[in-house]
Amino acid sequence: MTQSRIFRLGVLVNPFAGIGGALALKGSDGAQIRRQALSEGAKIEAPDKMTKALNQLQQHASQIKIFTASGAMGEDSCKAAGLDYDIVYQCEDEQSESQHSEEAAAALVEHNLDLLLFAGGDGTARNLFSQISDSVVVLGVPAGCKIHSGVYAVTPSAAGKVAGMMVSGALVSEINAEVRDIDEDAFREGKVLARHFGEMRVPRQLEYIQAVKMGGKEHEELVLDDIAEYVGDLVCEDTDTYFVMGSGSTVAAIMQHLQLSNTLLGVDVVKNNNVIASDVTAQKLLEITRDQPVKLIVTVIGGQGHLFGRGNQQLSAEFLRALGKSNMLIVATKQKLQELDGRPLRLDTGDESLDSSLAGSVTVITGYEDKVIYPAQ
Repeated sequence: MTQSRIFRLGVLVNPFAGIGGALALKGSDGAQIRRQALSEGAKIEAPDKMTKALNQLQQHASQIKIFTASGAMGEDSCKAAGLDYDIVYQCEDEQSESQHSEEAAAALVEHNLDLLLFAGGDGTARNLFSQISDSVVVLGVPAGCKIHSGVYAVTPSAAGKVAGMMVSGALVSEINAEVRDIDEDAFREGKVLARHFGEMRVPRQLEYIQAVKMGGKEHEELVLDDIAEYVGDLVCEDTDTYFVMGSGSTVAAIMQHLQLSNTLLGVDVVKNNNVIASDVTAQKLLEITRDQPVKLIVTVIGGQGHLFGRGNQQLSAEFLRALGKSNMLIVATKQKLQELDGRPLRLDTGDESLDSSLAGSVTVITGYEDKVIYPAQ
């Protein structure tokens, strides 16, 4: 009897990916930002997100040989998922840096991998690309504050499902996907300067793989004006409610209509047509809104369809659970929805039970008293 082939899987985690998101630090690049985030109580979540991906592979455990890095760079996630592994890179430093991600990636690809599964953000994708280019098929587990690259799955569990398809021998196509990253210093000043760094090979399953974020200026000014006027009327009429204004250009148009200052890439809080807090952290948002009437105004990321988990980690799972689905006002132009080509809106709050409770048909405000029903998943 012919023995089935063992699937060779590399597992790599940037432990500090996304650590600045909930604290409104606009990224996690640089030792100083990480120290600040940790001193302010930020949680290291990337290893747990990798564990969620690896949990999808437990049924395939006998068919997989895992190669990984020590500690939080992969070992801890494999151990938490109950999967056997070999450590092929040892990180000697207490806090890993970009060079460690690069060194680990180089060590992993020496083991003839079928897939390199990695957790991080755009900076991590850049680190890997600099070392391995397109020499091995990769798939990212989203864990960063900002993800513009097309090498990531839509959620950690989705990454695991795609990996499981590959392990089981299902026909999974391969495409070249962009590695993009932005200037974090410019990002903190409200400017999005994304740059193309190259392409890596990824498994192609459109339901599970993130599209590259669409750039460029919104040209549907009249539609945006309609949305802004309609939602602006709601805000002005409800003077007792705290309106949490999510990030993005569509929400910015609403704030402009209200003649209020706005944090384009952050989260602001409005009450009685006044900004009472700007660019809030996740903890500050909880403190302001606790036991108060609250509504959230949030938009869709163009090209990706994400509602939560991309650039708005200040909207924590704790906040969203207390808020409830009925208090979410989702705004987007029909063009932005059409560009999704039938793909659902994506929920990646970091809490799978919360994602499930928010999933299903949602109402999207697309104009003045104009709404559509669209699936969220």
